[in-house]
Amino acid sequence: MDTALLALIGIIALALTFDFINGFHDTANAIATSIATKVLTPAQAIGMAAVLNVVGALTGTAVAKTVYKDIISPDVASLTLVAAALVSAIIWNLLTWWRGIPSSSSHALVFSLVGAGLAVGGWGAIIPLGVNKTLAGLVTSPVLGFLIPILLMFLVVWLVARRLRPRTVTRVFGRLQILSAAFMAYSHGGNDAQKTMGIMTLAVSTYLGTQLGNVPLWIILAAATAMGLGTAVGGWRIIKTMGFGVVELRPIDGFVAEMSAAAIIEGASALGIPVSTTHVISTSIMGVGATKGFKAVRWQVAGRIVAAWIITLPTCTALGWLCMKAAQLL
Repeated sequence: MDTALLALIGIIALALTFDFINGFHDTANAIATSIATKVLTPAQAIGMAAVLNVVGALTGTAVAKTVYKDIISPDVASLTLVAAALVSAIIWNLLTWWRGIPSSSSHALVFSLVGAGLAVGGWGAIIPLGVNKTLAGLVTSPVLGFLIPILLMFLVVWLVARRLRPRTVTRVFGRLQILSAAFMAYSHGGNDAQKTMGIMTLAVSTYLGTQLGNVPLWIILAAATAMGLGTAVGGWRIIKTMGFGVVELRPIDGFVAEMSAAAIIEGASALGIPVSTTHVISTSIMGVGATKGFKAVRWQVAGRIVAAWIITLPTCTALGWLCMKAAQLL
């Protein structure tokens, strides 16, 4: 077995490790609200999210192709570069998980890849198309995540909730929230697992010396499984922040936040845009909270979350650059 093949196997294992970590890091995206509203027990929520993350991950490859083809020029792509980007993203994911901060695994990976590319070939190594698409998703998805739940909440209250007794509202939306949590888990798998599919396909194409037309089936299945297993482990630190730290949630709030976020993520996946599911569900929770009044949102916690989003891009770019330079020295 030649050295390059051994390196490829090691990188595939590293990518699946990132996907596993992504699963438990982002478990909160799908289940924190349903746990906070006590619609599902933690075990029920995690089990459902694990299964539907896998199902969602099998539904498309548009985002994977963006990561694979439109971020780094194939002229500078190498197994070392892919490994450096993965190590950088894993370090950031573990650090933010340990601190209980809902940061973006997606942007950590993409901008670690950008940083590693800059270390090799400067700005000429970066493909503007994919980076601009990612930045567009970074800007628009949280804005939509904040605004759409506000509109949807007013619509739901006007059409349904105001006509029912509070106890009936809680019971009805408690059941509906199971469906919205399932939709959120499905959409999360459909966008997030594809980033790992993309990075694995980049590694394989680099090893083969040619660009692959499609993402291989074995990569799709491996990435979906790794994310599902990671989700099954659960990310309790971030679940606590997301479900209990920002807004006091009721079933109707959880339903509106999850439906809004999942719809936005599904739209992004169809367009091949790598968005942060963390950003979308976090701002959706904030949007729901804003409908109750300014004081209903714990803005100090929300500010800490937003600060983590802002520093993820430059930090992971720098970290990817450093990992690549260290790899070159070694």
